Amino acid sequence: MAQSQAATPPGLTEDTFPALLLLHARLRAARPAIREKNLGIWQTLTWSQVADLADRVVHGLAALGVEPGQHVAVVGENRPRLYIAMMAAQTLGAIPVPLYQDAVAQEMAYVLRDAEIGVVVAEDQEQVDKMLEVRDQCPALRHVVYDDPRGLRHYSDPLLMSFDELLRVGAESAQRDPGFFERRARAVRPEQTAAMFYTSGTTGKPKGVVLTHAALIDRARAIAAMENLTDREDVLAYLPPAWIGQNMFSYTQLLVSGFTVNHPESPATVAIDMRDIGPTYYFAPPRILEDLLTRVLIRMEDAGFLKRRLFQSCMALARRVGVRILDGGHVGASDRLLYALGNLLVYGPLRNALGMSRVRVAYTAGEAIGPDLFAFYRSIGINLKQLYGSTETSVFVCVQPDGQVRADTVGPPVEGVRIQVADNGEILVHSPGLFKEYYRNPEATQAARDAQGWFHTGDAGFLDSDGHLKIIDRAKDVGKLADGSLFAPKYIENKLKFFPYIKEAVAFGAGRDAVCAFVNIDLEAVGNWAERRGLPYAGYTDLAGKPEVYGLIADCIEKANAELARDARLAASQVRRFLILHKELDPDDDELTRTRKVRRAYIAQKYATLVEALFDGSPSRFIETEVKFEDGRVGCIAADLPIRDVRHYPPVARKAA
Repeated sequence: MAQSQAATPPGLTEDTFPALLLLHARLRAARPAIREKNLGIWQTLTWSQVADLADRVVHGLAALGVEPGQHVAVVGENRPRLYIAMMAAQTLGAIPVPLYQDAVAQEMAYVLRDAEIGVVVAEDQEQVDKMLEVRDQCPALRHVVYDDPRGLRHYSDPLLMSFDELLRVGAESAQRDPGFFERRARAVRPEQTAAMFYTSGTTGKPKGVVLTHAALIDRARAIAAMENLTDREDVLAYLPPAWIGQNMFSYTQLLVSGFTVNHPESPATVAIDMRDIGPTYYFAPPRILEDLLTRVLIRMEDAGFLKRRLFQSCMALARRVGVRILDGGHVGASDRLLYALGNLLVYGPLRNALGMSRVRVAYTAGEAIGPDLFAFYRSIGINLKQLYGSTETSVFVCVQPDGQVRADTVGPPVEGVRIQVADNGEILVHSPGLFKEYYRNPEATQAARDAQGWFHTGDAGFLDSDGHLKIIDRAKDVGKLADGSLFAPKYIENKLKFFPYIKEAVAFGAGRDAVCAFVNIDLEAVGNWAERRGLPYAGYTDLAGKPEVYGLIADCIEKANAELARDARLAASQVRRFLILHKELDPDDDELTRTRKVRRAYIAQKYATLVEALFDGSPSRFIETEVKFEDGRVGCIAADLPIRDVRHYPPVARKAA
C-alpha cells in the first residue's frame, strides 16, 4: 500500500484503528463507508462524514471523563453511531466493550461490574431501561448515551444523555481545540488494547478477552490479501456486534479494507435488506444457513407439482456436478449445458431470493456445518467456505482457499499461524492474532496460553495429509460409548439439524450403551407441514407432542442413522431413542449461549430426569419447566413427553479400493 503510506499523517502508524480511520478519510473521502436503512430508505455516510462524526464524539466522550484504559460499553443492533462510538473510544485510548443486545439486564450487570464500565452507549429505550434497572448494582456507571430517542421523551434521569447532545458538546469542544482528535489518535500504539469481547460462557461465567490493535488488524490484513478484498466490497452487518465474528467482518475489516458496511433496518427486515444490497462478501453461522434453507424447502413444498419436479431435478443435477463446476473441475459438456439451463431456471433465481447473487466470498463458522448443508450452497454456485477460529485468536486461524474447499475440513492455517495437536488431540494455536489476556483473570489466562505462547483451544482435531485441519468436537465433549466406540455429540447433532424440521438437537451417550437425543422442532417448518395435512395445533408444546410429528422426526433420525452407519468411526453412535422437548431451548433460560451454542452440561443437569428416561426404557416422562419471558415474568410449562425408539442399521463395510 505505497499510496496509503504517503497519505498517512506524520507520527501515525497504520496499525491502529484511529490511524486507519484518518487514512480512509483522506484516501476515500467521498466513498460510502456505512449505510443504514431507515424508514425503508438507505442513508449513506461517506468516510469523511464518519471521521467528522468521530471527531465530535471523541470530544464528547472526553467531556464525559473517558480516559485511556477505561472501558466503554456499546449495546444495540448494528448502527452507524454505535460503530462511530467504538472508533471514538479507541481514539481516546479507551476500550470498547460490545454487549449482546438481547441479553437480559442481569447478564449485562455482570459485564458492567467486571469491566467497571463508566459510560454506556446504547441504541434505544430497550437498552436504556436495562441500564436503569441495574444501575444500583454497577457503582462505576455514570453516563448512558442513547442513540434512538423514541420512547424516551419523558425520561429525565441525570444518568442519561442523547447522542445528539453528545455531538453538540463535542462540536463546541472541537471548536476550542481542533487538533485534539489527531493528537489522541497519534498517541495510540498497536500494542495497546483495542477492544474487549466477552466469551459466550458455555461452561461458566463469561471471560473478558483482551485484544490489541495489532492482533485484530494483522488477522484482517491476512484475509484481505488472501481473498483480494478491495474497498469496493459490500458487507451486510446483521449479527450481534458483540460477537467477535460479526465485529471482525463489519468493523475491523471495514477499517482495514475501506469497503462499505450496510446496517439493516431491523432483524425482521434482514432478508429484504440483503436482497437490496447484494453483498459481495458474506458471513453466516450454520444456523442462519439452516434457516434460509428451511424457508426455501417450505416454499418448494407449497409450490405446484411442475415447479417442485423442476426444482428436484435441478437440485439432483447440482448435487452431482455443481460443486465440481464451482471448483473448476472436469465436468462433461452435456452436464455443463444442463447446469447452465438449471442456473437460468432455478439456481440464479434461488441465489437472488437468498440475496446472494453478488456474493464473491462467503464464510461460515461458529460451529461445525453439516456436509449436506454445505454442499447445497456450493452446488448452486455460492462460494461458501469454512473458517476456524475463536475470540481468543481474532477469528482467523484456518480458512479454506479457493480450489481447496472440502466439507470435512476447515482448511489450512492462515499465513502467520502455526498449529500443533497435543497428545490428547487438543488443537494448539500460535498466531499474531492471539489475545493479550483474560481480563482480571490470570489463572484462566495461564491455563489457556502456555509459557511458549501456544493457545489451548479446547477443540479436538487433527491435521490431515494435505495440512488441512479437521475438527472433531470440543475436546471435553468427545467421549466414548460403553463399548469404547467414539462418541462425538456435535457431529451427530449437525447430522440431525440438516433436516428442515429439526431446529436443535442435543445428543447424549458418553459412557452409555447407546446414543439418545433431545430434539427441538422448527415451529415454522413443522407448522407448515402440519397445516398442509389439516393437523390442528395450539402452539409449540401441542405440536411437539403429536404422534404425527413424532413420526416425522423419527423418519429424519432414521435417515441420519443410515448415514452414520456408513461411517466406520461413528456407526455405533446411531441414535436409538429420542424425545421432542416441550419448549424451545432458549438463551434466556440459560440453555443456549447468546451465540446459540448448546450449554450441554447445563441441559443434562436441568433435564436429568428426561435423560434418565431416555436410557431406562421409559415410554414417557412428565416434566414441569420454569421459563423466563421477554418482559421478565417467570412461568411454567408442563407436559408428558413421549419417548420413541428409532430404527438403526448395521455398519456398512467400505468396499476395497
